[in-house]
Amino acid sequence: MSARPLEGIRVLEVAMYGFVPSGGAVLGEWGAQVIKIEHAVTGDPQRGLTQIGKMKVDPAGPNPNIWHSNRGKRSVGLDIANPLGREVLLELAKQADVYLTNHLPKVREKLRVDVDDIRAVNPKIIYARGSALGPRGAESTKGGFDMTAFWARGSSAASLTPPGTEGVVNPPGPAYGDTISGTNLAGGIAAALFRRERTGEPSIVDVSLLGSGVWSMGHGVALSKFVNMAFEGIVPGEHGAPTNPLSGLYKTRDGRYISLVMLQPARFWADVCRHVDRPELADDPRFATAELIGQNTPEGVKLLREAFATRTLAEWTERLATLSGPWAPVQDSLQVSADPQVRANEYIIDAGEMELVANPVQFDVTAPVAAPAPDFAAQTEEVLLELGYGWDRIIALKEAGAVT
Repeated sequence: MSARPLEGIRVLEVAMYGFVPSGGAVLGEWGAQVIKIEHAVTGDPQRGLTQIGKMKVDPAGPNPNIWHSNRGKRSVGLDIANPLGREVLLELAKQADVYLTNHLPKVREKLRVDVDDIRAVNPKIIYARGSALGPRGAESTKGGFDMTAFWARGSSAASLTPPGTEGVVNPPGPAYGDTISGTNLAGGIAAALFRRERTGEPSIVDVSLLGSGVWSMGHGVALSKFVNMAFEGIVPGEHGAPTNPLSGLYKTRDGRYISLVMLQPARFWADVCRHVDRPELADDPRFATAELIGQNTPEGVKLLREAFATRTLAEWTERLATLSGPWAPVQDSLQVSADPQVRANEYIIDAGEMELVANPVQFDVTAPVAAPAPDFAAQTEEVLLELGYGWDRIIALKEAGAVT
């Protein structure tokens, strides 16, 4: 059985930055052929992103900031504002199953690449749009980024920020909301392809950063609405669960942290006590039932903090291997790459000159094959030749500035 269920599907991606291109990257890892259209002169602006915070990459070398969302594609430099360039775009659209874009409504209208324009040459094409704020409402024509639409407006920022904090907590990494939203978009496109296969009817697929941000907080938003109370971030160092000592963070001797999440504390209490070398607490009457554990949570937290402070994370990792309840080491973005479980499942894969995180969906217990992101316009001539263009015509397009 094939581990690439979208083999034979052709995607025409007319998008830039992180969100929508990351959706194209997922489709590519699922087997689709993705042609990335970039401006004939400037290319995707993401290519110029070489520094995020303190992290810098050499502009002359491979750039994770472009590879993450553009692995495995073919790049065509095309000026679709040029009439000759638009003709090429429409020729490509005729052969595509999916038209994928993040152009704003006014740009789509101006360039004549909106739904009706593309379906005039390919009535069965799936038209997929990624936006900041959704396709309806007074702000549907506005742009945005994951920091604004997903993180800030979607409620993650405020929900994570402890009360009394100046400002708000920032996203944990670049393209955080972009990558989540792009995966949502890829899933929507896959569903639309299935519908078309079953019914013959193409869909318009819409995913927004705002919608994805709200969905990511969906459980919390529903609970907040129900009890009329907004979530507040936990002050670092405080135990987050007021009635459960087995749901929270514990510091190890070497300054690392272990996360316990055991939502049935009475079920796991004795086993935890034995694993942290405090077997006498298993029969302590203060923790004999879930109700008593809840009442004595501050004391339970104090005792567990003392216990976990006696060993390093490496020592606890070995000792807790047989613990029946859920726990995990707290890892940063560098430490996670060495996690043996991450490696065993090939969640990080070799793309040649760098390693990339694979999309989270695997088929037939097989990791996707990572391919490098293309150089700007590296496949323009190759794709045009496949369209049936001769060299005379390609040279004329280049001379007219329609292609790179």
